[in-house]
Amino acid sequence: MRLHRNLCFSVIDGLTLIFNEGNYADKVIQQLLKRDKRWGARDRAFVAETTYDIVRWKRLYAEIAEVKEPFDRDNLWRMFAVWATLKGIKLPDWSYFENTPTRKIKGRFDELSKIRKFKESIPDWMDEIGEKELGNEIWTKEIAALNEQADVILRVNTLKTTKEKLQAELFDLDIESEFIKDYPDALKLKERANVFTTEAFKNGFFEVQDASSQLVAQFLNVQPGMRVIDTCAGAGGKTLHIASLMENKGQIIALDIYANKLHELKRRAKRNGAHNIEQRPIDSTKVIKKLYDKADRVLIDAPCSGLGVLRRNPDAKWKLQPEFIEKIKITQQEILQQYSRMVKVGGQLVYATCSVLPSENQNQVKTFLASEAGKNFTFLKENKVLSHKSGYDGFYMALLERKA
Repeated sequence: MRLHRNLCFSVIDGLTLIFNEGNYADKVIQQLLKRDKRWGARDRAFVAETTYDIVRWKRLYAEIAEVKEPFDRDNLWRMFAVWATLKGIKLPDWSYFENTPTRKIKGRFDELSKIRKFKESIPDWMDEIGEKELGNEIWTKEIAALNEQADVILRVNTLKTTKEKLQAELFDLDIESEFIKDYPDALKLKERANVFTTEAFKNGFFEVQDASSQLVAQFLNVQPGMRVIDTCAGAGGKTLHIASLMENKGQIIALDIYANKLHELKRRAKRNGAHNIEQRPIDSTKVIKKLYDKADRVLIDAPCSGLGVLRRNPDAKWKLQPEFIEKIKITQQEILQQYSRMVKVGGQLVYATCSVLPSENQNQVKTFLASEAGKNFTFLKENKVLSHKSGYDGFYMALLERKA
């Protein structure tokens, strides 16, 4: 591979924004890719993947390059040189790469690869909490899996098409995909591709949604004609899946504290042809109280640490703080206590997170069931999805039923 100066400059500019100014990697990369209309697919892929790669391995590369935050541009070029050397890419004779100690880099990499927090490039606190909650063996496997690049998975919108038809339509565009056993609505791309420019996407035939995330709506046991409340709907990935499982029959009430996310859901629902979704921002406790005892099904896709989705959000490793996890656990329990009251007698509730930590998952469910509000519920089943076992994001979901 030959390195091109303008592409490398873009990567360095992107890393400056992500590491030094706290910008989100996905937003920065979106901006970078609009820089030069002459870039082809390969150029764009280089910028996106290299930036994500250096973000993912920040701690390891900084340690090898012997640089500390905040990184100046020279520091970032040194980290870039480490990335290129470890990838086996020949460094051009640019001034940034003068005196790059290639052999020392490889030796230091071998040395640091024996220590998990460096090998997997994570903060000390994250390594400690992972080992404490999951045990040494499982955490070692899990964090390694969470550092792998995520596959592109589509969820077929069955309101508009079938898996077979969509697969054929994408194949005509030279986008090859395969079915995944036990994931009825999923198509996995064999190679990464920008699917958002396709007519199939514009026509609402699919959404991009990880396979693990697709399990949540199915876990909710929805049927056409029900009244379903998605309490933390956000931009509505799971809401839209619920709508397709309900065949557009019945009512879905999508709640969120952020009205702008619900606007995005409205736009997506229109594209998906999902007509049974009503958006309601939670701007006061009245919104919740009005719905007490009203729902056949309630989904609480709770705010969480997001440790299960590090593969697609590698910068979360550096933005997340242990204090946030402690705070979010209090919020999770409050949400369970309040929102569970929307379930009617005989109705069901799913509590879900995209975390792999038991303290955010099964422990929260146990605490709830032992509480006054939780005494009205029976635990039916749970699904702990670990990345190293599934090959997809880490997730948790528990199904509870309100007693008659």
